[in-house]
Amino acid sequence: MTHLRSLLAFVLLATLATGCVQGEGGAATPASGQLRLDYAYYNPLSLVIRHQHWLENELKGTKVTWVLSAGSNKANENLRGETIDVGSTAGAAALQARANGTPIKTIGIYTRPEWTALVVSKDSPISRVNQLKGKKVAATKGTDPYFFLLQALEEAGLRATDVEVVNLQHADGKTALERGDVDAWAGLDPLMAQSQVDSGTKLIYRNPAFNSFGFLNAREAFLTEHPDLAQKVVDAYERARAWIGAHPDEAVQLLATEAKLAPEVATVVLKERTETEISPVPGAEQRAVLERILPTLVRENQVRSEAEAKTALDSLFEPRFAQKAQASS
Repeated sequence: MTHLRSLLAFVLLATLATGCVQGEGGAATPASGQLRLDYAYYNPLSLVIRHQHWLENELKGTKVTWVLSAGSNKANENLRGETIDVGSTAGAAALQARANGTPIKTIGIYTRPEWTALVVSKDSPISRVNQLKGKKVAATKGTDPYFFLLQALEEAGLRATDVEVVNLQHADGKTALERGDVDAWAGLDPLMAQSQVDSGTKLIYRNPAFNSFGFLNAREAFLTEHPDLAQKVVDAYERARAWIGAHPDEAVQLLATEAKLAPEVATVVLKERTETEISPVPGAEQRAVLERILPTLVRENQVRSEAEAKTALDSLFEPRFAQKAQASS
């Protein structure tokens, strides 16, 4: 009988131990065994963190996985599909995603960029936004260049339906413009600067106020389950901000290498059109930008409803991580 009791106790303990480390379907789910985040050529801080291996060196027991984001729309897709835990987008794209049901929070601000403008080929007769009526314009829906296009059209007295929006990923939009397949392109750096230098394309409309900030977003479930990892990421971003400030030429070279750009193109992007020395804390300044963009998103049916968009804006920011990182730095 004693032997039987011991055997039963052993089986019970083994079962409980297995339950602690197995997830649904029997897959192992260690409490904090992985961190998945994106890097993007439009987010220079992410390139620095990945290149320096800061997170890998500090989080020895955690598998750090990097996923390339080709645009805000791709970052949001990966956050929505739980492929990544932390992703970098433009502010307008973050608002649109949350308003349409993606459970994300903005935990930091990485840059204040002028990363988009309306671009035409070097021989194009188009020089003003109102001349785009009836024309083909390449843009990546769900990203800052697309929202920039909508605001620019509205300012010129046009609607999105007054142009033919050709939905292409950023690199494909650049190619389409240079081949003459479209009349204009809502461009994104560093591709936009590369096209200017290499192909002589022209920026016919610039407006820094229509560019929303660079937002660092995280899945809400990740923040609830692993706030310690979220803090490590935001801390690394502040370290990268300081590194770029202290090593501007090296930062340019890193961007050039990673994005396969000529150094002069990377210089335009990072030194002329990207401001990194800003507060990382999401707050009133970013909210003001999104409040200006929100009516355009509603009017062009980019969000499910105005009420949901306003609720999303009220609940988007989670500033505590950036506040702590800023205080520590």
